[in-house]
Amino acid sequence: MIEKNHPELSVRRQCALLEVNRNRLKKRPKLDGEDKEIMRDLDEVHTRWPFYGQRKLVRELWKRDCPVGRKRVRRLMKLMGMEAVAPKPKTSIPDKGHRKYPYLLRDLTVDRPDQVWCTDITYIPLQRGFAYLVAVMDWHTRWGWSGRISNTLDTWFGREALQEAHRTAGCSTEIFNTDQGCQFTSEAWIEAVEAMGSKVSMDGRGRWMDNVFIERLWRSLKCEDIYLKDYRNVPELEEGCRGGRRANNHNGYNQESATNNPCSFNLPKPSLAKPRDEVKTENRKVANNRPCLRRVPGTNPSPDPRTMANLSL
Repeated sequence: MIEKNHPELSVRRQCALLEVNRNRLKKRPKLDGEDKEIMRDLDEVHTRWPFYGQRKLVRELWKRDCPVGRKRVRRLMKLMGMEAVAPKPKTSIPDKGHRKYPYLLRDLTVDRPDQVWCTDITYIPLQRGFAYLVAVMDWHTRWGWSGRISNTLDTWFGREALQEAHRTAGCSTEIFNTDQGCQFTSEAWIEAVEAMGSKVSMDGRGRWMDNVFIERLWRSLKCEDIYLKDYRNVPELEEGCRGGRRANNHNGYNQESATNNPCSFNLPKPSLAKPRDEVKTENRKVANNRPCLRRVPGTNPSPDPRTMANLSL
């Protein structure tokens, strides 16, 4: 739509008429194979040590025989949307166009399923590029309700994951907690959450631990499946993530409750065994109701089968 060599209108004037920022005209930087390998190593190190900054990441890459500079690491981290977990300055200044929602989980006891759901987006490295994964998880049971994969950070794939979670669970949650990312502060996402009848909760200042449960899910999924299989494209990644989410729901265990996994909260539990005293009482009643067979002198020791058939038990 914008012509650089227009005879009458300059590029600045065209952008002003279309209400488009001129920075959007710049082409995205192309990534070579070496950059993709560095990005994969960065994601692996950041998943293991999320508090590492640029300097420590450079040292870890040098230990892996990957001599890179800090400027290159900074550029790739910015492209991946990766930041170290650390306090940031001026985090309390809100955006004028951003609607503030309160944090509803402060001093709240989450002790039942479908009370609180949470979601987050993570970066997934591939052999040919990268992708983003969003998941919806129950706060109490750690059950992963849904997940979607996209190669862009749009809002649509987050809404699809939200609709799939609502359809699979058959109900909606009371509170839906997210961070203040641009995907979760958009009007489309807020309208979808409120349409389910759920309350919107957002992490506030000093609440970096609120996403620790789903961050633990990312670590398990990447270290136990993605880094081991090294998927080539998005279809293979989708199939692997479905299997990883299924394994987490049925075989994963919570550190808080070592005897319960997410599946035990969402599937019907087996009936409990009866106490030993009740079993003895029932056996005694059955024994008292049975007919007593007495041997008559001069007859066979064993009872007649016809006689046994006529007895009413």
